[in-house]
Amino acid sequence: MADIYEKRVIGFDLAYRMVAEAAAKAREIGVPQVIAVVDDTGYLKAFARMDGAPLMCEEIAASKAFTALFGMPTDQFFGALNEDPSLRAGLFHRPRIAAFGGGLPIKTGNAIVGAIGVSGGTAEQDIECARAALELVKE
Repeated sequence: MADIYEKRVIGFDLAYRMVAEAAAKAREIGVPQVIAVVDDTGYLKAFARMDGAPLMCEEIAASKAFTALFGMPTDQFFGALNEDPSLRAGLFHRPRIAAFGGGLPIKTGNAIVGAIGVSGGTAEQDIECARAALELVKE
C-alpha cells in the first residue's frame, strides 16, 4: 500500500538502557547529569535527573535531544547554519533548540530513530556521557 509506511523508532528498553549508560559515565567522571532520550518525533521516551544535577538542566537536556533530531550533534548545529543567516536567526527563536554540545542523534543505518541529550557538566563532559550511551546502539 502506497499510503502506509513502516519506520524504525527507539524502543522503551533501549532508551532506558541508554539513560543508565550515560549516568554510569557521569558517575565515572564525577559530574551529575540530566539525561533525556526522545523518539523520532521529539517526544520524551526516557529521562533521569541524577542527584545533584542542576534543575535548569532538565529543559536543556530535552532541548539538546530535540535539536539532535535534525541529524547532527548539537555542537555542530550552529556552524551548519552559518551559510544561511535567516535560517539561523529564525531557528533560534523557536522553542526546544539548543546549539551547544551534549545532544546526539540516534541512528540505525540512515534512519534517525531518536536522540539523546545530556546536560549538567561542560559541553565536553555532556558529549562524553551521550557518546557512552550511543555505544549501546549497534547496527
